[in-house]
Amino acid sequence: MKILNLTPIVLAVVLALFSLNPATAQESEQGKTGTIKGIVVNSSTNQPLAGANIIVEGSPYGAATDLDGKFEIANVPTGTYAVRASVLGYQPVTYSDVVVTPTRPATLTFNLVQMEISLEEVTVSAGYFQTAPDKPVSTTVQSNEEIRRLPGGFEDVVRAVSILPGVAQVSPGRNDLIVRGGAPSENLFVIDNIKVPNINHFGTQGSTGGPQSYINLDFVDQTRFATGGFGVRYGDKLSSVLSIDLREGRDDRFGGKGTISASLFGINLEGPVSDKGSYLFSARRSYLDFIFKAAGFGFVPEYWDYLGKVTYNISPRDRINVLAIAAIDRIRLINDTEDQRFDNSRILAPEQDNVIGGVSWRRLFNGGYSTLTFGQSWVRYESEQRDSLLNPIFRNNSIEHETSLRNDLTFQLTPLTEFTTGIEGKLINFNADLVLDTVTTSFGETFFKDDEYDTTGVKAAAYAQISHRFSYLRWTIGARADYFDMIENSTAVSPRLSLSYPLTSTTNINGSVGRFYQAPAYIWLVGNPENRKLDFIGVNQYILGVENLPRKDVRLNLEFYNKDYFDYPVSIDRPYLIMLNTGTGYGGRSEGFASYGLDHLISDGSGWARGIELSAQKRLSEIPWYGLFSLSYNWNKFRALDGIERPSQYDQRWIFNMGGGYILDDKWEFAGKFRMVTGRPYTPFESDGSQLPERYNTARVGTYHTLDLRVDRRWYMGNKVLISYIDVQNVYNSKSQEPPEWNRRLNAPDSQDGIGLLPSIGLSLEF
Repeated sequence: MKILNLTPIVLAVVLALFSLNPATAQESEQGKTGTIKGIVVNSSTNQPLAGANIIVEGSPYGAATDLDGKFEIANVPTGTYAVRASVLGYQPVTYSDVVVTPTRPATLTFNLVQMEISLEEVTVSAGYFQTAPDKPVSTTVQSNEEIRRLPGGFEDVVRAVSILPGVAQVSPGRNDLIVRGGAPSENLFVIDNIKVPNINHFGTQGSTGGPQSYINLDFVDQTRFATGGFGVRYGDKLSSVLSIDLREGRDDRFGGKGTISASLFGINLEGPVSDKGSYLFSARRSYLDFIFKAAGFGFVPEYWDYLGKVTYNISPRDRINVLAIAAIDRIRLINDTEDQRFDNSRILAPEQDNVIGGVSWRRLFNGGYSTLTFGQSWVRYESEQRDSLLNPIFRNNSIEHETSLRNDLTFQLTPLTEFTTGIEGKLINFNADLVLDTVTTSFGETFFKDDEYDTTGVKAAAYAQISHRFSYLRWTIGARADYFDMIENSTAVSPRLSLSYPLTSTTNINGSVGRFYQAPAYIWLVGNPENRKLDFIGVNQYILGVENLPRKDVRLNLEFYNKDYFDYPVSIDRPYLIMLNTGTGYGGRSEGFASYGLDHLISDGSGWARGIELSAQKRLSEIPWYGLFSLSYNWNKFRALDGIERPSQYDQRWIFNMGGGYILDDKWEFAGKFRMVTGRPYTPFESDGSQLPERYNTARVGTYHTLDLRVDRRWYMGNKVLISYIDVQNVYNSKSQEPPEWNRRLNAPDSQDGIGLLPSIGLSLEF
């Protein structure tokens, strides 16, 4: 396989870029100030809080909120700050990583939690680390800036969470996230209250992985990632929730940003809509196709993505958000040579179109607020695989269309009691054309399929929960009911409970117990008519953690978790196969097309995942460095129809992450990340290329470790800012081995190395 080496070109460009002197860049040292503005609200009611104090820590700058809860701090010198909001009777909140530039105001929204005023009460100040009442465990909030500067993260919201405790990647080059032993299909994505099936280019149908997210990070305000124990507001997924909050467009004037990086170029535009709203728009295109084609590859990917958002204030109590996202993914297979035809025969070539849209109406009322959201998700999958003679082996043309309507209500019953309830309905249209030539898998099973499907379905859900602080104890209890009419056992009820208790003024003990359900993937239900008899997949989760804040900007956390799975779909045709072990990578012939649910499936699988996670995080404060350390031990085993308990293909026992950075001044920033993970299981090949069920997942790839480094540099040119970076992934070229595939040319296993040394550069001009 050819390896594309752009290192000499990249280094030459970077050396030229970073050797620029201030005169060459037309950098101005005068007038280097910016503005911090925003609003402070009650987190339970969204009502504005007047008289809140806003302090830019480590500086003399500050302000107080007006009657509408708004504030503005002008003439703040450029740089990165921590900003703190406090008001009597509420828990103070500090936002770190607030970047001030002369280009665009830094806009913040502080959601403060009301607390009982008592001189004798022991409380733990949230400070730099915010938690929601229904997610006291296993939740991490990441700001836009934290995601942007992560070395090796490619400014990707999905890849940024891979450094968090309990999170593994199937492959360094993909966003197939393994959260506490769960499959990639068990992860939920939510964008501005709209549930999205997958936010990755070239996504895997029925799962949530892909090589690159299509969410433009420039428009992300912050993300919340829960690796377990999340509240009943979220359902139909078993392992995690990644909630993405998009920011609003600037309301003072027209502006934008042009970007070119190692893989794409794009343009952002934003500005006011009259005096009551704002808009955002971006368009991006990859140019990997030009690079791959020039290097002689037969596999040439290209993609586009677009994002638009409009926010409009109808009245002081009513706000409308309109969101539209589109992503277009294409693959060109160049089969001019015998080598290209052979390489392409080992690839399931995916093409995909994504369209996400929605309208959200938030209404404030006395004691609470409601959010009514209408959403649309339309995804077209087109996948094809041919042999080296270009004869077709497999073709899938399918469309998944979801139309949803949900209403969420939050009430503050008392200063210490919050009640939340909601209801959701979803109409599903699914059609597919599946053609599989007679194929014999490496385990000896033979499959054939040539069918068309066109079906509709309905999903519905309702939930309610109450959160209350009683003396020192904070508890949240709730239940969720899910309905799905495409399976026989169409209802499932999920009770959940979480607790938080302060042992001291700096130490909390947190716990969570609950049941979670997930409906089978649509493609599994149409691949075989018998699969309509499947049940909801279930898991019982138990989490216990201890959190300590030795400083306001430092958090230490120790968590134990246990997950007991039941009713997981397993194959009658392949008694060793549980569907948890499918849906990663690009699939296809290498996995016997298992992820498409062509087998006769029954809900008879079970398993467990257990682990312990230790983490320490230092957020950016008046001390200009930040860091994250995490060490996880994870262990899981699952049982398919043959009754043998085996580790899943995601059983990566040890995961170690260490990353951080230093901000020298308002121009220079340096960061690094080290990661080491033990290898995951796979099934070895016999000498004739076959695989034996009794040896299923009995081998492991080797331990993998890598070091990523990044340098950022800003130039200020009047009211414009030029941002540049060099990001070097896998600095010492460590070889990560993927599970081997059988090479029919060599008649032997073929181990492919993962991503090696990969320099990347980026240039952005904000105006």
